[in-house]
Amino acid sequence: MTQSASADPAWLGLHGRVAVVTGAGGGIGSAIAHGLARAGASLVLLDARREGAETVAHELTHAGTRAIALQCDIADPDSVAAAERAAREIGPCDVLINNAGVLRAAPLATVSPADWNQLLAVNLTGYLYCAQAFGRAMIERGRGAIVHTASIAGSHAQAFSGAYSVSKAGVLMLSRQLAVEWGPHGVRSNVVSPGLVRTPMSEQFYQAPGVAERRAAAIPLGRIATPEDMAEVALYLSSDRAGFVTGQEVVVDGGFGHMLMSLVPRPGFERGN
Repeated sequence: MTQSASADPAWLGLHGRVAVVTGAGGGIGSAIAHGLARAGASLVLLDARREGAETVAHELTHAGTRAIALQCDIADPDSVAAAERAAREIGPCDVLINNAGVLRAAPLATVSPADWNQLLAVNLTGYLYCAQAFGRAMIERGRGAIVHTASIAGSHAQAFSGAYSVSKAGVLMLSRQLAVEWGPHGVRSNVVSPGLVRTPMSEQFYQAPGVAERRAAAIPLGRIATPEDMAEVALYLSSDRAGFVTGQEVVVDGGFGHMLMSLVPRPGFERGN
């Protein structure tokens, strides 16, 4: 985590809160979990692969944070319900980070119903299941924060990725609807939409020669994002500092989404002239 988030963690107002993070075993989920721990929260770490969540839990407990790891398939409502019951060991949920996700290559002309439905089940429907299960305690106590990880692909079509863009667009609307329906109960719902981030899920792309350099060149800030870049924003949206922020999407892409006109050849106006 960068110095800005760790300089005064009490500023976030998360000390003593209980945070549930899905997809906590690596990448963005792990970075968010570590950031929440530094801010004084207790952690419930959910992941379809228990080993990954246990590794993060071990790191956090070793540093003095109360944390438990639970295997959970968020696409299965029974698995989510079981995780919610087990999470009560830590306490009622104050913050839910809906972060788990999958990516599968497939053109729309031939994507199978099974692949389409499975991706939607994890990337979208699973977010609803977790919101229902862990949001219940928030509604009862009249406060809480939900942060969903979407993607710039939710607003910009990502070709040949099956239901991925559709699922992320759905997350944007799910978050807004939760904000409207649960706002009167003191529960906020917001979205972090990453741009190009180097994570275990995307690492395969960076193994091809020159890809990292070409991607970085397409971003105004000149680099690929890290999971910690996403965690910084997620922590803010989880915190009391964002107490009047709900139904919003924060795009964290280093300016990449504003590069359209830079792709148009304009002699005399290129970079460096």
